[in-house]
Amino acid sequence: MAQTEMRYFSTRGGSETLSFEDAVLTGLAPNGGLYIPTHIPELPLDWQNKWSNLKFEELSFEILSLFIPCTIIPSLELKEIIKKSYSKFKSEKTTPLRQTGEKEFVLELWHGPTWAFKDVALQFLGELFRFFLERRNNQLEKDGKEEREQLTVVGATSGDTGSAAIYGLRSKPSITIFILYPDGRISPIQEAQMATVPDENVYCVAVKDSDFDTCQSIVKTLFSDKEFNSTHRLGAINSINWARILAQIVYYFSAYFQLPKEAREKESKIQFSVPTGNFGDILAGWFAKKLGLPMDHLVVATNENDILNRFFKTGKYESEEIPEKNQSFETSLVNGSSDGQQATPSSSSSVKSTHSPAMDILLSSNFERLLYFLALDTIDSPSGNVEKDRTKAQEKLNGWMSELKKNGKVDLGEKIKDAAAKDFWSERVSDEQTLEEIKKYYKLPQYGPYVVDPHTAVGLAATERSQKKAPNSYWVTLSTAHPAKFSSAVELALNPKEFPEFNFRETVLPEELKKLEQLEKRVHKVSGEAGVRELIERVKKGEKIVPGEGKGSI
Repeated sequence: MAQTEMRYFSTRGGSETLSFEDAVLTGLAPNGGLYIPTHIPELPLDWQNKWSNLKFEELSFEILSLFIPCTIIPSLELKEIIKKSYSKFKSEKTTPLRQTGEKEFVLELWHGPTWAFKDVALQFLGELFRFFLERRNNQLEKDGKEEREQLTVVGATSGDTGSAAIYGLRSKPSITIFILYPDGRISPIQEAQMATVPDENVYCVAVKDSDFDTCQSIVKTLFSDKEFNSTHRLGAINSINWARILAQIVYYFSAYFQLPKEAREKESKIQFSVPTGNFGDILAGWFAKKLGLPMDHLVVATNENDILNRFFKTGKYESEEIPEKNQSFETSLVNGSSDGQQATPSSSSSVKSTHSPAMDILLSSNFERLLYFLALDTIDSPSGNVEKDRTKAQEKLNGWMSELKKNGKVDLGEKIKDAAAKDFWSERVSDEQTLEEIKKYYKLPQYGPYVVDPHTAVGLAATERSQKKAPNSYWVTLSTAHPAKFSSAVELALNPKEFPEFNFRETVLPEELKKLEQLEKRVHKVSGEAGVRELIERVKKGEKIVPGEGKGSI
């Protein structure tokens, strides 16, 4: 299909399709749906040979060009956007692959400016915003018009998205960014990375008595408020924005080309294990598979907030409760007890505080994108007419989302569960198992010592269990953050009693993160949606806001 035919439509219905530019700048569809491409493009013939020696930037261009028509972004400009996006990464390979076993590898995604995998997508998204706004405002100037387009970016973070978004958008012309996060529920380094950025267009917003789901719900409500959205020209940086998923597809291909040659032979099987919270990272892997990347399964690795794991095991998507213990998924990986902190539920929902806080999420926004495709693949009596079948899938999805909103749960049934099982396995990893996995990889005999963060540890534990299903496969576990960002879990696992030689500050903490301790923080503490709205309104009116002010602030 011709490149110029690629358009984007909402998962929840409507005949309207958008260009890539409009889909990126709009973020969330007016009806609450997420934008997805009208079709999955085909890889070029002989791509495995043609792309095998490409650098990450070159590989990005080839893959992104499949989804971005050159009529929207000309090739030379797209190459420049990609070049700027990855110029600050610390590894020549951008997302290097590290071997941890005979057929086991870790894909390190945290070599960007904020030491987290979110940099891969958000550096790119920031450059897209800059490019589109600059082009639009230049045209307005040529047309002799005084007005200029301004973008108010509003996002929620459970830790890493916020700093990555801020670093991607800081000082960008015509953009103001507000990042919401649950007060007291992200790591000190994560907060410092956001709150110490001095740029005037950056606002760090700590929402009191909340969790990530609350913050994400506020963001969605603001986007769904047509008057507020239109008045402030809201832009999305969370993974509800399609451009983030698109950018993340690339590193699955990069991992494939970094694997040993024998892993890429036809009879070999490759599995990916992905620490999963909002389902964006693993969804990008699913799109990579649908494009034609030869992988077998993607493992959904969850922590004790295991709504996704329970769906893949039962077909039921339930948000109203999290079982205190799910014996069928506990394994004998952990012997003995842990001195770890007791996880406590949030006052506002069933979300548990765990050692892997970026995954402390109940409802995963991007899961809706997968549900649309599962609905499409399982519609009764498909007509073969693209638009009719799309409408049927959207109607089915709308029914599920309405039931979920009304009852806090929806049983998607065996047919959907079986369809999902063709591409996904899943595992639940407890806090105790997370700490044990950090210890295990620090003591790794041949390929260690290797210090991993708790989210990566969740992925590695899921890999270990899933290997029983495919013992001869090559395994790639995605490493989502540098261990320095989660000092409490790493130091709890590698405690002085068991590991007297380990010194976190000297062994793990990078110099640039040490410097954050000396910098002044700028945080606006607010209560709920009303506090967020008031802050945005005051900023957009041109008021000078002193950090700490705001509705219900302290």
